Amino acid sequence: MNREQISGLAHADHPIKSPLDDDSVRQLLERGVPRGDERVLDLGCGGGEWLLRALRTHPHLLAEGVDTSEHALRQASEAASRLGVRTRLALHHQEAADFRSTHSFDLVLSVGATHAFGGLLPTLAAARKHLAPGGRVLIGEGFWEREPSPEAVEMLGDLTDLATTVDRVVADGWTPVHGHISTRRELDDYEWACWGALASWALDHPADPDSSHVLETAANRRTEWLRVYRDMWGFVSLVLRRTSD
Repeated sequence: MNREQISGLAHADHPIKSPLDDDSVRQLLERGVPRGDERVLDLGCGGGEWLLRALRTHPHLLAEGVDTSEHALRQASEAASRLGVRTRLALHHQEAADFRSTHSFDLVLSVGATHAFGGLLPTLAAARKHLAPGGRVLIGEGFWEREPSPEAVEMLGDLTDLATTVDRVVADGWTPVHGHISTRRELDDYEWACWGALASWALDHPADPDSSHVLETAANRRTEWLRVYRDMWGFVSLVLRRTSD
């Protein structure tokens, strides 16, 4: 079973794929699309959960998603059809960094996907290329709540603390107009959901040749969370505007 399949199983019970609960997602989208008739782009949309929620809530909104996973995009298309919003959703199967459009967007999303661009600031640089004047970026990124262990850095990357993360964003020409720091409950709920869903699939499919591998993966990831990064990793979501257009 490949990495994409593992991720799909792990996020079965948490399709937003970030440590955010439904109310937090709703509030972030409200700040990102205050009018309700915006054009929205998600760079690394996966199954399109952010876009689907925005489209379902705002009947005059248009959305586009970019992702390298054919399976995830197919899921997004099928879900959009079920919700009756497929005509307002365009999906692009390609690298998010290579995406080009003939029009700009009022909101550009990239939550938990900065690795696709090589980090926080390269992601913001990519978003800037697509942003309409006065538009907003909604970005989600991990940060260190306390000094990380070398093992945690190796596992999750060279992140900074929260204040430094925001300082870097501001120095890059952005002004935060809203933000959300994931609570301990949101962080823990996300991890339990991911590794619990993975373990449940393995237990429900004992005859599958991948079952033992999936169960072992769930156990390993759960242990890494509890023993390596649970007490030091946090997640911040920022709604940003360009300081000067």
